[in-house]
Amino acid sequence: MLSRLLTVTFDAHDPARLAQFWAGMLGREVVEDAGNALLPGDDTQPSLRFVPSRAKKVGPNLMHLHLTSTSHADQQHTVATALDLGGGHLDVGQLPEEEHVVLADPEGNEFCVIPPGNSFLAGCGLLGEVACDGTREVGLFWSEALGWPLVWDQDQQTAIQSPHGGTKVAWGGPPLNPKEARNRQRFDLTPAGGDQQAEVDRLVSLGAARLEVGADGAVVLADPDGNEFRVRGN
Repeated sequence: MLSRLLTVTFDAHDPARLAQFWAGMLGREVVEDAGNALLPGDDTQPSLRFVPSRAKKVGPNLMHLHLTSTSHADQQHTVATALDLGGGHLDVGQLPEEEHVVLADPEGNEFCVIPPGNSFLAGCGLLGEVACDGTREVGLFWSEALGWPLVWDQDQQTAIQSPHGGTKVAWGGPPLNPKEARNRQRFDLTPAGGDQQAEVDRLVSLGAARLEVGADGAVVLADPDGNEFRVRGN
């Protein structure tokens, strides 16, 4: 059984507002999902879910999104859209000659707008990449967990992609930023066959660790790097 349905979940002080920001960025509709705000994806683009949390942002997120561009004018339009929707520019030490634009959404979550001509993200769609801090081991774990093939495995850096194409999920390898608190962005998995317990057992056999069962019945696990993720029931 493979967990093919991937969602990136954001902790948010104002889930509705943050969902509207990302709906405007990605051209998606917001739907209610068990009291949370959801931007549904498909076989090639992960869903985004926004859940209420009072936790403060501590340090840079260990996961951020990369949006692609079809031209320099398109890149500038995406940046302008983000600013109009309440985002802002962010200085993370990028060099002047670097052409990607680093921004933050209204709650400070980092994301990048990638310039046109990026061969790695060619054909991946607007949400081109979920870029993660992580080891090669965790990239291999997620390849097995999702049933997605490795499309990059070099110099401790890994990336995977759905067999249907679309958004890539990548891990940058060492050195890793320290994990100081529960991740504000994390993965949710929905078992393809609907058997939550069988899926949890499978993921544990691949190297995940059991942490707890949430109030909504989702099982919280940690991947080999210690990053929390959830396996949802039906």
